[in-house]
Amino acid sequence: MRLRKKPWIEEALQDYGDIVYTVPPAGVAGHWRAHIGAPGPLWVEIGSGKGQFIAGLAARTPQANLIGIEQVRDILYYAAQKVRAGELTNVRLLAWNAEDLTALFAAGEIDRLYLNFSDPWPKARHAKRRLTHHLFLDRYRVLLAPDGELRFKTDNHDLFMFSLEEWQREDWELVDVSMDLHADEPEDNVRTEYEVKFSAKGQPIYQAIVRPPKGVGEDV
Repeated sequence: MRLRKKPWIEEALQDYGDIVYTVPPAGVAGHWRAHIGAPGPLWVEIGSGKGQFIAGLAARTPQANLIGIEQVRDILYYAAQKVRAGELTNVRLLAWNAEDLTALFAAGEIDRLYLNFSDPWPKARHAKRRLTHHLFLDRYRVLLAPDGELRFKTDNHDLFMFSLEEWQREDWELVDVSMDLHADEPEDNVRTEYEVKFSAKGQPIYQAIVRPPKGVGEDV
C-alpha cells in the first residue's frame, strides 16, 4: 500500500532542522561523532520508521551517537517528534536512501548498524532490494569499524533464513542467533513499534548479531 503524501510535511520538518537532515552537513563523513558530540560510539539504524526504537535506545545510552535513516519523510516526522519530546541530544535523523550510505559515512566509521523489521521484499525478483542481500553487505562491511557489528531483527521467517544464508555465504561471523528473542528477552532489548505489534499476536521475533569478515578493502 502506498502512503498518501502529507503536503505539509516539508514545512513541518523545518521545525526540527537541528535534528533532521534532508541534506547531510558538508564534510561530515568521518566526523559524525564530533558533529553529534556524545563521547561514545556511532550507531546507525536503517529504516527508523516512527522512531520508537531509536528514541528508546538514545534514552538508555546517552553516551552513544545515534543516527536514524528513514527514506519516507512523512514517517520521519513522527520520529523527530519523539526525539524532541525526549530532549535527546545524541540523535540525528536523516531523510536518505539506504543505497547511498557510502555518501554519508567514511570507511570504518560505524560501530554498530541496526536493521529492524526491514521490508522483506518477498518476491524472488526483488531479492536485491532486501537490506541483507550481499550487495548491501558489501557496503556495510566497508562502513563498519574493524570490531563493528550488525544487529538484525524481523518477524519474517523467510527473510531471516535468507539473511542467514547471505551472511554465511559472505563469511560474516554469526555472533548470536535467536529464533525467539522474547522467549528469553535480553534486558537491553529496545522494542520497535512492529516488534510490539507482532509479539502481541504471538509471532516469534528473530534476531541475529553478526560481524563482517576481517581484512576487507575500502572500495565498494
